[in-house]
Amino acid sequence: MCIGFPMTVIEGDAFEALCERRGERRHVSMALVGAQPAGARVLVHVDSAVRLLDPLEAAQIDDALDALEKALAGENVDHLFADLVGREPELPDFLREPESR
Repeated sequence: MCIGFPMTVIEGDAFEALCERRGERRHVSMALVGAQPAGARVLVHVDSAVRLLDPLEAAQIDDALDALEKALAGENVDHLFADLVGREPELPDFLREPESR
């Protein structure tokens, strides 16, 4: 399994960029997403940017990764999933029973 991490572009070109996440800087291949301006958020797998992220999605991924770390340590993670707490799960339309006529 490969886990992707949101990273922020510091500087770079269409081939490679210096990106940062929580103080760690890495050189990341930009071959799949092209050149991005400083401040752009990208999802990075194995030192390759695979797609662009908007700020909300990047924050949600960071929260999920933080939750995984806390859950493994036996800590409460509800605050990291505030958008899901107290909400009933919903099936996607294609899994729902057809309505009776």
